[in-house]
Amino acid sequence: MAITNLNHFLQDYFIAHNCEIMDNTDGILTVQLTEEMDLALMNRPFYWHYINKMGNAGQPLQLTLITNPDKRAEKGDWIHFGSPRLQQIMNHLQEYERYTKLFQTIDTRTNTPLYPWLVINMKISFRGKQKKDDILSIGLQLVNGKMRLDMMRYLETIPLQSTISDYCFTISPLIKIKSGFSRIESLVLNYLEDQPKDWAKESLLALNEELDTLNHFYEELEENEQMEKERNEIKERYEPNITFHVINGGIFYLSE
Repeated sequence: MAITNLNHFLQDYFIAHNCEIMDNTDGILTVQLTEEMDLALMNRPFYWHYINKMGNAGQPLQLTLITNPDKRAEKGDWIHFGSPRLQQIMNHLQEYERYTKLFQTIDTRTNTPLYPWLVINMKISFRGKQKKDDILSIGLQLVNGKMRLDMMRYLETIPLQSTISDYCFTISPLIKIKSGFSRIESLVLNYLEDQPKDWAKESLLALNEELDTLNHFYEELEENEQMEKERNEIKERYEPNITFHVINGGIFYLSE
């Protein structure tokens, strides 16, 4: 259910933003940015301000992203969960494209119903001795309650547009969005319950070892502010916890 293939996620992101994929081989993805994406990702505001002021056509850059650890020495940006470049992309999605409403493109001459799907893309963060992020994409049909995992991959196969096609009409949802989100949240919690717990046990073991070392170091001293500060830093570093938040989502009207 998690989008573990970061290369696919990045390819989908750039295709959705009308960037040409120049090459995608063995974990090295090269894209030709549009002006919009150059502005969003390449930190060249003065260049574009000058070009626009002069009335000239600018030259968006190409961007190479490396997701294969064995190729990280190649020329390009080594990108992984937690890397600054990936965080920049996530921030761009959150700031400008957090919610959307799209309709399936259908060429028809007969009345065709479109059914509402609530789609949520969510980042799950595991924090402890080791750190890991998963991205989940979940769809819920708001009429019959059907759920689909890896929903964004499925939507890639469907042409979408911002306006409804001729002869199509929408079916009113029977499940309210708030209730639908609660169902998706329950699915995520079940997903977390099914995940291996070894990482949490290792984190707790490391936490207790660090606290024992700290207590031994200060055993002949009275409790003080420095001790408490170091104890809190150790807990923050090793105490296992899981958080999740919505990256983006929307309502997609799809044929049956």
